[in-house]
Amino acid sequence: MPVSDIRSFLKWVAILSCLALAVGSASAFFLWSMRAVTFFRFSHPWLLYLLPLAGFGTGLLYHFYGGTANKGSNLLIDEIHEPGAGVPRRMAPLILAGTLITHLFGGSAGREGTAIQMGGGMAAMAVRWLKLDAAAIRILLMAGVAAGFGSVFGTPWAGAVFALEVLVVGRLQYDALLPCLFSAFVADWTTHAWGAHHTSYHLVASELTMNVSLAGKILLAAAAFGLAGRLFVLASHQVEKLFKKGIPWPPLRPAIGGLLVIGLFFLAGTPDYLGIGDVSQRAGAVTIPAMFTSGQIPATAWLWKLVFTVATLASGMKGGEVTPLFFIGAALGNAMAGVLGVPVDFLAALGFVAIFAAATKTPIASTILGMELFGGVPVLPLFIACVVACRISGSKGIYSSQRAFASPFPPVPRDK
Repeated sequence: MPVSDIRSFLKWVAILSCLALAVGSASAFFLWSMRAVTFFRFSHPWLLYLLPLAGFGTGLLYHFYGGTANKGSNLLIDEIHEPGAGVPRRMAPLILAGTLITHLFGGSAGREGTAIQMGGGMAAMAVRWLKLDAAAIRILLMAGVAAGFGSVFGTPWAGAVFALEVLVVGRLQYDALLPCLFSAFVADWTTHAWGAHHTSYHLVASELTMNVSLAGKILLAAAAFGLAGRLFVLASHQVEKLFKKGIPWPPLRPAIGGLLVIGLFFLAGTPDYLGIGDVSQRAGAVTIPAMFTSGQIPATAWLWKLVFTVATLASGMKGGEVTPLFFIGAALGNAMAGVLGVPVDFLAALGFVAIFAAATKTPIASTILGMELFGGVPVLPLFIACVVACRISGSKGIYSSQRAFASPFPPVPRDK
């Protein structure tokens, strides 16, 4: 191997190591902070009534200081496609602060968008320091996305593939495979080294035998997950348009969104659909882990969480969509398990990943995510559920900057 190639290899290892260590450390701090603000809200439930004021403050912050960072994860996808416009330095601290504010006051949001933007923002800072060319910028930004996703969920394989798959629907960007894998694993290791913990899911339905009956039930469930994912995407985009059309001044939108969330809280009669949804101090609360063990989850829990999340994020409050999608999918799977006659934890696991695939158009990453989180579930049902849900959900996902849909079933050419 020429000396120049060895130098280039070592240079990339050093760059990616520094980036992954920084992103993994940031994810650990983010996970600690999320837990702290969530339990603080549990102890002070009156904070929910300040959500409109908190939303207004976040709106002001982004309106006057956000700049292009307002585009969030879509800005990173655009910059990876066509490097040059740049990602502002303030993206990472702004999204961290905005997400923590959302969760402290009870908004329904997730953490993937924050992790991705922190990872991409840190990669963009490295790009400025190192003065890299367009090809290197693209790879480093993808590595930052992989590191952020992989470390915040504890799923480095899924994080790497997500960064490769999310850019263009139906096509993986293999040129950045090794940098993304390396960054995701080092970042995940770093997060664990700091002592940060991820939510664990316990499944017992690992000995199911695949047959025609079970395959039919999986297909029916996958179709339902795909339709729910499509509903989430359409509702998110349409409600966001309504907010922009009806409320011209951006800082006022999240304030109105906060009022809507409070109204939904009174309609639902429970705090279970506030916040991230993976933990609660209430006995018998509707949480993501409970959906794998309990048959007592309300059948409408998935729809309530969908409405709460759309009201929160479409109005301009900050956070991710993915963890609420996990909640929605697992809740819908839980509700369908009794009807279809399959174990609750099995169908909750399929819904967890399938609706994520449907909304993000990343069926391969979603399948791998299920393999990492639910080791006892066979791969084939996960893959079938993710692919079918993605297909049923249509061509649009939650990321508007994804390139045009590439159908895995192109039309058969006719003879002239």
